[in-house]
Amino acid sequence: MTETLTARGVAFDLDGTLVDSAPGLAEAVDMALRDFDLPPAGIERISTWIGNGADIMVERAVRWAEGDMSPAFLQKIRDKFDHYYAGTAASGSRLYPQVKETLAALAAQGLPLGLVTNKPTPFIAPLLESLGIGNYFTLVLGGDDVVAKKPHPAPLYLMLGTLGLRASELVFVGDSRNDIQAAQAAGCPCVGMTYGYNYGETIALSKPDRVLENFADLLPALGLSSLKDQEA
Repeated sequence: MTETLTARGVAFDLDGTLVDSAPGLAEAVDMALRDFDLPPAGIERISTWIGNGADIMVERAVRWAEGDMSPAFLQKIRDKFDHYYAGTAASGSRLYPQVKETLAALAAQGLPLGLVTNKPTPFIAPLLESLGIGNYFTLVLGGDDVVAKKPHPAPLYLMLGTLGLRASELVFVGDSRNDIQAAQAAGCPCVGMTYGYNYGETIALSKPDRVLENFADLLPALGLSSLKDQEA
């Protein structure tokens, strides 16, 4: 029998874990590229560039398009991306199945919930509000809120300190090697979701403590009643 994960708090990645945000990100990246007469990369390719923050995603896109890799030009693309993503973030994002119901069940247990994402901070609160899940989180940390982004453990250290938890008491849930490496470096138990954006790799290669295919499976993994049992 698989051992139950013990948690006094749970933190989550955003893109690829809670939210399928690739359509909105890809649309904004491609519009930015087109503005400078560069070829659009398309959602399938751009989804493999998600996870390290907007600057690196833009850099990957420009390199693929064989554009100017100077810092000045990359900043121009990034500025255009920010402009377009403000309009595509909400319309191009959707919750993965049973995310909202599972977050509600965790919150009902009195567990503090955190969000640790490399997404630029200004986009996070409006997106969470549009998806109806912003009220579940005790602390939200974006890419602009820390000195080093995942896979560096700095965001998780900040989360632990703010919530007053030991590393062993916070379970981190993510979809990419960045998430698993950050959790492992911080000493937090971690769960890897199989459906997200992990550079085309299986999440099992990063050796999280648990691999799950469905978000709602997190409840029994934490020793809590499943959504089906709660509805019975």
